[in-house]
Amino acid sequence: MATAAAAIESQERNVEHFETIVIGGGQAGLSLGYYLKKLGRPFVILDANDRIGGSWQTRCWNSLRLFTPARYDGLPGWPFPAPSWSYPTARETADYLEAYAARFELPVRLSTRVDRVSKIDGRYLVECAGQRLTADCVVSATGFHGVPNVPEFAPELDPRIVQMHSSEYREPSQLRPGGVLLVGAGNSGADIAMEVSKTHRTWLSGRDKGQFPLRIEHPLRRVVVPVLWFVASHVLTVKTPLGRKVRPHALEQGAPRIRVKAADLEAAGVEQVPRTARVQDGLPVLEDARVLDAANVIWCTGFRQDYSWIDVPIFDGDGSPVHERGVASEPGLYFLGLDFLYSFTSENVGGVRRDAKHIAKQIASP
Repeated sequence: MATAAAAIESQERNVEHFETIVIGGGQAGLSLGYYLKKLGRPFVILDANDRIGGSWQTRCWNSLRLFTPARYDGLPGWPFPAPSWSYPTARETADYLEAYAARFELPVRLSTRVDRVSKIDGRYLVECAGQRLTADCVVSATGFHGVPNVPEFAPELDPRIVQMHSSEYREPSQLRPGGVLLVGAGNSGADIAMEVSKTHRTWLSGRDKGQFPLRIEHPLRRVVVPVLWFVASHVLTVKTPLGRKVRPHALEQGAPRIRVKAADLEAAGVEQVPRTARVQDGLPVLEDARVLDAANVIWCTGFRQDYSWIDVPIFDGDGSPVHERGVASEPGLYFLGLDFLYSFTSENVGGVRRDAKHIAKQIASP
């Protein structure tokens, strides 16, 4: 009995304790780390990837570029090192995040996937791959991306059809010869459609979400984009009537197409078709009952939130965290990087800093 008690006591002594554990080493977690360090608060950032900024490499296709110019893509303390009106690639963004962590000497532990967060005796217990860490505060900075949201009928597709989620797509060489069906007509679907249509017959399936009226590479962007950024950051917030009206629509429907126009899709030979509704004899069937003889299917259907690893009672009936500007209903638990957490730009690379500063102040306040 004494030996067992001694073993438990020794195990408890070996548990590391931090004032704050930040889960996620992307733009949200790093921005928060900057402010916590500036305030002199002890913390650690845990990230499941083997490189900082890993999700920009592991979940993005090679040709992806941001929709905001570099002047709006910098994290606090260091502007994005690229021409002000250029549009950085996903790889450049990943490299910037990695350099940012090194520049400000942020304590990031890589290859550390968090399996469970619970609360015991007023402290948070964070379990990850055999490690047990405790903290006074925990910040979920994993963003709004959870697990790929693929239709239930996806497994019914003929196994000869190459199918993947957009987060797995990198370049056209992954595809078989033959037609490509992109399910989801938002930004991801349209961007990938433009690329694969150069070598494959391409269908873009789903409801048309509309398009941004201006070419974002047009010289007028120098006048229009600053106005739009101000509106998205300061007018479309949870504190304004207009922001509260727009927020549920933005969360449910997503943004209109930003870079790709309807004329671009038509010129590229991309056929826009209705929603993909089911599978028949191994082939995808559209809402209008058409059967497509596709050799490839790319699910551009976004992600669904997965907070199954947070074992704390702070979720509503839909499984969404109950919070006010990232401050959860359970003391010491915070969320950062969520879409429209405070404003329309909350999830953007350069838009997360204001929320990060707010959360850092909450943590540091007595």
